[in-house]
Amino acid sequence: MRRPAIAIALLFGALPAGAACPTPETMAKLVADWQAKVPATGLDAGMSLADGRCGQELLLAELAKTQGKVVGYKAGLTNPAVQKRFRHDSPLRGTLFEKMLLADGVEVPAKFGARPAFEADLMVEVKDDGINDARTPAEVLPHLKRIIPFIEMPDGVLDPKETVNGPVLVAINLGARLGVLGKGLAPLPEHLDALAKMDVVVRDQDGKELARGAGSSILGHPLNVVVWLAKDLARDGQRLKAGDLLSLGSFTGLLPPKPGLAVTVTYEGLGENPGVRVRFK
Repeated sequence: MRRPAIAIALLFGALPAGAACPTPETMAKLVADWQAKVPATGLDAGMSLADGRCGQELLLAELAKTQGKVVGYKAGLTNPAVQKRFRHDSPLRGTLFEKMLLADGVEVPAKFGARPAFEADLMVEVKDDGINDARTPAEVLPHLKRIIPFIEMPDGVLDPKETVNGPVLVAINLGARLGVLGKGLAPLPEHLDALAKMDVVVRDQDGKELARGAGSSILGHPLNVVVWLAKDLARDGQRLKAGDLLSLGSFTGLLPPKPGLAVTVTYEGLGENPGVRVRFK
């Protein structure tokens, strides 16, 4: 739910005097750079998390003009190693638009963003709004329609000289840019343990292993991220609903795309070891 002050700011093109939120002009310029795929500047690393959320609302309003409808959310900093890198000790939330999601096996430019990267992720689709009352992975599972292999392709957005921390990450919508969806699995009871015990493996076109991560590396169990997202949305007066797509976070570190590189991510130990593929040109 957009806060009244932000709604007024969007209506009149200015923020209340003294507000530390990035201005609409700053975020419009950032989106222009995002669309041009050039590194952006102008965000204050000293802003609070609330300021970052305020900036994200302005950014989402700009992205909605070109990226289609909102289809779900992404959680970032769900892996302790990533939290340490960005000096922020809790997960963060971003928003996904329909034009960000691509089909399995797609070919995309290696330079798909200002500072492109890719990582092994996982997505789930919400079956019904009972998921908002789930408090454990076991309670989440019955309220899922699909478990979906997912390669996220985030964009670092900002000039390398800029300081990036939790609030700044929130302001740039956690770098959401593109992602590739594999074939979804219908959730089964045996998937509950498998999700935590699986190995998520990234390989190139020659079968060389590029990265590997454990299912338990994101909040102890991937479905704990769903619980966190529901609570975080509730803080803003929102609820998950049927059809929402949820990106759960990175099992591996960020990897650089290169022309000619073809990547497969396999979820070993989950059902029949499903996978998802992308090729960079």
